[in-house]
Parts: sequence; structure tokens; C-alpha cells
Amino acid sequence: MCGRTACTLCPEDVSKCCEYKDKQGQRKCPQWRDGDAEKYQPSYNKSPQSNSPVLLSMRHFQKDADSSERVLAAMRWGLIPSWFPETNPSKMQYSTNNCRSDTMSEKTLYKGPFFKGRRCVVLADGFYEWRRQDGEKQPYFIYFPQSEDTKDGPDGGSQRLLTMAGLFDCWEPPGGGGDPLYSYTIITVDASKSMNWIHDRMPAILDGDEEIHKWLDFGEVPAKEALKLIHPIESITYHPVSTIVNNSRNNSPECVAPIILQKKKEPALSASSKKMLAWLQNKSPKKEEPEGVKPAKLSQLALSPKKTSAGLMHQWLKKEGEPSPKKPRR
Repeated sequence: MCGRTACTLCPEDVSKCCEYKDKQGQRKCPQWRDGDAEKYQPSYNKSPQSNSPVLLSMRHFQKDADSSERVLAAMRWGLIPSWFPETNPSKMQYSTNNCRSDTMSEKTLYKGPFFKGRRCVVLADGFYEWRRQDGEKQPYFIYFPQSEDTKDGPDGGSQRLLTMAGLFDCWEPPGGGGDPLYSYTIITVDASKSMNWIHDRMPAILDGDEEIHKWLDFGEVPAKEALKLIHPIESITYHPVSTIVNNSRNNSPECVAPIILQKKKEPALSASSKKMLAWLQNKSPKKEEPEGVKPAKLSQLALSPKKTSAGLMHQWLKKEGEPSPKKPRR
């Protein structure tokens, strides 16, 4: 799933980071749709119903444009379908922030935009996800690895934006009398191996400009072909962040700043366990250690499953509270 993002670049820098090559091989920075640069507000903590920068084909706004040409728009997070009958989009009863890749071609909410080619790329510095453990939730910030020697643009830039596959739609108030509302949903997939220990779902991330081109160019790439681009990826990184991000009203650099997690204290050892540990860490008089081998640490001993002295230590620690074995008579 994806329920919170960060996008902190100003509109001009978002455009620079989305630089691409057109069919003639010329480098271009997509321009913002009229008025949309003002609708987008940078934030360290974006939640659903806020406006985010979205990349899409120019042909959605200009029928005579080439479908490979790109434009930036500010869209509301949480898809409102074009057929929504109410006069107020806030009356939408379903959560449409995310849509599952395995059902988006079947569900009424999403199959219309999908088969009409209303595909978009949702841009962000990264997204937040919470790992549940022992009744607590620890947030992580997840993003593309950043390269030190890159230059401006998607192949570079002081920052490489995360590019998430999405669907969008355009809703107009029944009876007219209001502006069209463009909104989007983020497509999700099963989490990759590098991510599934945090959460079992993740956004469908497009890795590289070729994938972005195929997803956006609905005139050349049909829906079934584009669907092949939707899958988990491993090429992302993450770090734990402060729980300050849990409140969507908090909007500061502290939301994305890395933190060091406190390690849980090891249980105190009993007297018999301490004796066993001391015995294991001392050299045996009958065997000399090979050169270069260092005495094992407690953390290594306690985690080893093998039936070595470390394994015996692990078993011994499990038997805390049992009487110590009697020494044999000499």
C-alpha cells in the first residue's frame, strides 16, 4: 500500500528532474499544465486528498499532440471516477488512494481509466511505510538510491524522483457549474523481497525512462502491453524515520531524516549462564585456536543454530532457571 509520500522540490525543479528525450532525440523538460504549478505545494508529508505532481501524455489535454510528449499536472490523490454521481467529491465512500494491479482491469472504479489509456506517473521524493512489530508501528522512508555523480534529469539530478505507476480520471460536477477535477490512484503490487519484511504491498515503481515512456505513451503501447511493466522491483532503498510523520499535519525535514533505532536490551544472564559463557570464551587447553580466528561474541553465540560450542551456549541459555549440572566426582 502507499498512504503517505514526500515531494519537496519546487515546481521548476520537478520539471528539471523529469527531463526526457523526445522522438527526435532532443532533451526536453516537461512543462506544467496552465495553472497547475500553483496548485502543487511541496511537502515532506503528503496525505491523500492533497495535490501531487503527476506526469502524463500531452495528448490527454491536446488531441493533436504526439502521445509520447509529456506534461506535468497537479492532481488530487484519491481517484474520483468520471461517472461519480454526487455533487461533492468528498462524498466518495470508497478508498481509492491505491488500486491493486491484479484487479484494476476488472473493478468498475479502475477498468475505465485503465482501458482508456489514462495512465500517469506519480512523482515523489519517496513514500512512507509502517512496519508493525510487537504492537508498535515503525515508519520507514523508501526511495530510489541516489548517485553522487549524476546531473540534472531522470538519468541524474541532485535527486532522482521516485516514479510510481498510477491511473487518473477527470470528474465534472453534475449539471456543470464547476471546474473539472483531475485525480489519481497509485497502483500497488506484492512487495519485493527487499521490502516484504516492512509490508506485504508496495507501489508499482517504474525504473528508468524507458519504462516511463511505455507506461505514458498510450497511443503506441496498448493496455495489455503496459500491464507487463507493473511488477515489484528490488532497486530501492530505505531508512527508519521518526514517528513524527505519523501525524500528517507535521511537515518538516525531520519527517524524512534518518534515525537510529534503539536495540532491545539482551536479557540478564543467570550465574550459571555467565559461567558457561566464560568457559566458552576461554581457550581450551586441549586445542589451540587456528591463527586469525577471534573469540566469538555473545551475539554470535546466541544466534548460532549449529551444534558447536556456540550452539551449546544457545541451548544453555534457554535452560535458565534449571539447576546447574552436578560436577562429577574425581
